[in-house]
Amino acid sequence: MSRWHELTGGTSGHDYAARFAALARGGADVHGEARFCAALVPAGARVLDAGCGTGRVMIRLAELGYDCVGVDLDASMLAVARQQAPGLAWHQADLAGFEPRRLGIAADFDLVVAAGNIFPLLAAGTEATVVTRLASALRPGGLLVAGFGLDEAHLPVPPGITLAEYDDCCAAAGLTLTDRFATWDADPYDGGGYAVSVHRRRTLRQP
Repeated sequence: MSRWHELTGGTSGHDYAARFAALARGGADVHGEARFCAALVPAGARVLDAGCGTGRVMIRLAELGYDCVGVDLDASMLAVARQQAPGLAWHQADLAGFEPRRLGIAADFDLVVAAGNIFPLLAAGTEATVVTRLASALRPGGLLVAGFGLDEAHLPVPPGITLAEYDDCCAAAGLTLTDRFATWDADPYDGGGYAVSVHRRRTLRQP
């Protein structure tokens, strides 16, 4: 069982969406993740939202002209996403067992984004497997972007994976760190309790 399911029971979709809707009504910027991704790849690029939840990030990216696919295990979150954007591609799947082609999805994404503390909320011990699954969905040269908390101040659960462990998982999956920031607004990372990491899938060597 994932830490997310232990935390929510898999029934928090409407409450989660309502919280962000209230933030937006109050003038808060709720599109930082989408804006960050849009600065990395051009409109029209294929984007996988891994752990898409209620679709906040993916729906905004689709509005900006990206070809998006969302994957999440939580049915309550996906129900909200499908209600808000029925024309987009939403799939229910465990990221630890994610195989794009089994879902009829081409594994040639330009960018995979894992926002919303995806990695700390996975089932313990599955982090390396998930990184490998997501890396395999990227085209050579594609980007994996993940933002997650590293301490109790930035997480709803006890801290799990460290940045060093995450980087090791990425390296084992054929990914190279290209940038790291403290926020989705691309503030410089200074060792704080939240990090946004950008890794690139290594290109195949030419003969």
